Amino acid sequence: MTVTLEVAEGVGTLRLDRPPMNALDVATQDRIRELAEEAARREDVRAVVIYGGEKVFAAGADIKEMQRMDHSAMVLRARGLQDSFTAVARIPKPVVAAVTGYALGGGCELALCADYRIAADNAKLGQPEIMLGLIPGAGGTQRLPRLVGPSKAKDLIFTGRMVKADEALAIGLVDRVVPAADVYTEAHIWAAKLAQGPAIALRAAKESIDTGLETDLDTGLALERNWFAGLFATEDRERGMRSFVEEGPGKAKFL
Repeated sequence: MTVTLEVAEGVGTLRLDRPPMNALDVATQDRIRELAEEAARREDVRAVVIYGGEKVFAAGADIKEMQRMDHSAMVLRARGLQDSFTAVARIPKPVVAAVTGYALGGGCELALCADYRIAADNAKLGQPEIMLGLIPGAGGTQRLPRLVGPSKAKDLIFTGRMVKADEALAIGLVDRVVPAADVYTEAHIWAAKLAQGPAIALRAAKESIDTGLETDLDTGLALERNWFAGLFATEDRERGMRSFVEEGPGKAKFL
């Protein structure tokens, strides 16, 4: 299998495993979608880590496979490509990308689908599609400017240049930089902590933020208001407030 899902302590690790560079061919893209949808459904998965292994996150699409596709073939495939990555973005649970080595093209776009990105100090990220006479096709022209702003996104997409971990951190492309040997451990710690949190409230927070960014302020506020009121019907809300009153803040234990 080029992608696997392993679950421990409430954390599902979506592991890319297509040596040597985790090139994202069609079969791998479809497998990502399948397992992302599984992670979304499974109650024992409360947070997700996306990981490509110790050496590389994902160096991008399988160029040899793409070279064999003509316009008609890509018209038929382009939606499937985007849907595979969107399935990751729509996992209604906290998702962290543990980025080692190269995260280029589709690899960078996959990392963009996470809620949080922890990168190795040797990581290199970028959208080099322009060098192939293309543009990003798995969400890069949409998710990257929403994350780092349009000017920085255009610089990366127009030039196709790679950025090292320190620059990626400075522009907001990644959220933390740690030694390469610690990337997965730190990502798992982040995910495991949230896996112990109130699952419905975390889902509400993620949907409110993600959907709110795609709409106007009034609509976003209405979504927030409905989720906020709705959470008063949950056991987690009762448990959290009771713990706060009886024991003080930050001591609630959620199921």
